[in-house]
Amino acid sequence: MNQPLAYVHPGAKIAKNVVIEPFTTIHNNVVIGEGTWIGSNVTIMEGARIGKNCSIFPGAVISAVPQDKKFNDEETTTEIGDNTTIRECVTINRGTTDRMKTVIGKNCWIMAYCHIAHDCIVGDNCIFSNNSTLAGHINVGDYVILAGMAAIQQFCSIGNHAFVTGGSMVRKDVPPFVKAGREPLSYVGINSIGLRRRGFNVEKIREIQDIYRILYQKNYNNSQAVAIIEAEMQATAERDEILEFIKNSQRGIMKGYFSSN
Repeated sequence: MNQPLAYVHPGAKIAKNVVIEPFTTIHNNVVIGEGTWIGSNVTIMEGARIGKNCSIFPGAVISAVPQDKKFNDEETTTEIGDNTTIRECVTINRGTTDRMKTVIGKNCWIMAYCHIAHDCIVGDNCIFSNNSTLAGHINVGDYVILAGMAAIQQFCSIGNHAFVTGGSMVRKDVPPFVKAGREPLSYVGINSIGLRRRGFNVEKIREIQDIYRILYQKNYNNSQAVAIIEAEMQATAERDEILEFIKNSQRGIMKGYFSSN
């Protein structure tokens, strides 16, 4: 830890076995957990709370002040969960008074040049590929994958286990378990490969497919589709999660359907 070419503010709380490489700067009011590795030329600014066994690669800037003109130097934080990897030149801004924090969950992979703006809440086990960009106030569930250069508009939500294809512009909410792509963003099927990898059986995957056929392939509006799903589909955790996401959507869910057949 005692790297003479790095600067660690005396007010930072660093676990004993953290490795800090040369030319890194760690500001005041920072907490870093055990086993974390901080590469060269990293800047970790005030309010960072970094968990155990994380890896932060060269050029990353963590917990910089928000790019929000309303921000007035309030005491806010950036929270990063255990076992998360942050690759080269990633930028993560701390929160504003809206949520007071930006959160990245456990076991996430944030690849090179991604940007995560203020007040975003990202779940566990997410993968954001190179150059993915999140504007402010975004909610991302668990096991979400953003392919390269996906861009998410402020205040959007992305449900658990969703997959967003590369270069996509996300302007509406993306429901759980789906694949989203094309322009404008459309439903292109469920994330069946990801679901199988995470232990969903064939019957459960078919159930989710049947729900989304009603929602996206039967020419119902959302209210009609929700009523039919509630009436005709057996109540399960997955069905209820989808319905709750749709009902609570603030921006509205993506509307289109694209078939690759």
